[in-house]
Amino acid sequence: MRDCFVASLLAMTNWGYQMLSRRLLLQALASSMVFLAVPDRQSFSQSFFRTKEEREPRLRDNIFTGGGKSLVGVSSGKNPEEMVERAVSLIGGFEKLNLEGKTVLVKPNVVSGEKSPATTNPEVLSAVIKLLYKNGAKKVFAGDMSALRTISTRRNMERNGLLKAAQNAGAEAVIFEDFEWVSVPLPGAQYIKEAYVTEWIFRPDIIVNLPVVKTHRSASYSITLKNFIGCTHLRQRPYLVNPSRWEELVAEFNVAYTPELNIVDATTSMIEGGPWQGTPERTNMVIASGDRVAADAAGLGLIKSFDRWEPVTSKPVWEQTQLKTAISLGIGKPREGIRLLKGAGDERFDELFAAIREHTGL
Repeated sequence: MRDCFVASLLAMTNWGYQMLSRRLLLQALASSMVFLAVPDRQSFSQSFFRTKEEREPRLRDNIFTGGGKSLVGVSSGKNPEEMVERAVSLIGGFEKLNLEGKTVLVKPNVVSGEKSPATTNPEVLSAVIKLLYKNGAKKVFAGDMSALRTISTRRNMERNGLLKAAQNAGAEAVIFEDFEWVSVPLPGAQYIKEAYVTEWIFRPDIIVNLPVVKTHRSASYSITLKNFIGCTHLRQRPYLVNPSRWEELVAEFNVAYTPELNIVDATTSMIEGGPWQGTPERTNMVIASGDRVAADAAGLGLIKSFDRWEPVTSKPVWEQTQLKTAISLGIGKPREGIRLLKGAGDERFDELFAAIREHTGL
């Protein structure tokens, strides 16, 4: 009931009292009596906020390219650190980021306190942080904001092991709900014209996007594009903005920023269900790209190879609404502008990589 109350409050601030139904107002009033008795009021406090400032979108050129094409590398290995290093090396290596003396935000998927593959594998997060320091980063932060029904984020990171993994690797955890929010225009977007994003999008020198490959009941799938929703304010989560346009909204919010690098955890992938619970499959690989469309396409090819999730299997990879919308907004390259690169792996990896190539046409 607490979630219902907070959702109702968020809806009020989003759409205005005049657009609320009598039923929704009654729900809010009734559930408030229960909510006010609950000591953890973080999600309640997020209902009332003012943006710190207005900023233009944080845009960056893709530096991981070759021959005018976006590069996407896929590799396996003996352990997550080897997988990450191999995948990033395929597209040019960490040295392309010129990390010496720079601050880095790593943004894992912490949608809830559930373990991988509902959230990013702590071993992959640890590996990425260690490699960033190894390549000269001055300070690494790891941050996210969980979904409304699962907040607080810190508690979730404690439950799924991401907090311990980040701290043990030398990173500082940042919990977005504890910080300020920035208003960013979304030029070209159709369903949302302005995003309220965490100030942490603008604080570090470098952003590394670190999602997991998984299916999603509302957005069809969740990889690099969907991972940015954790950087948006609770009152702008897609289910409150326009539940019938989840996939378009996921892509449109991404107009607000560009991560320098996307490293995708596909050590264990969710191939059916999601986002909270689903069917796990050990896939033992990592995907790396400077292009969110390229990385998502590779991940979609992987999910599609198992033929278990109808929203993904029922249409070609390039007909997925998230990808089509992102391409139309210039967030990433279309198929002909992407080059898929293969790293080392065993026979099982060879089979999965072949399936990715088949389903993406890359």
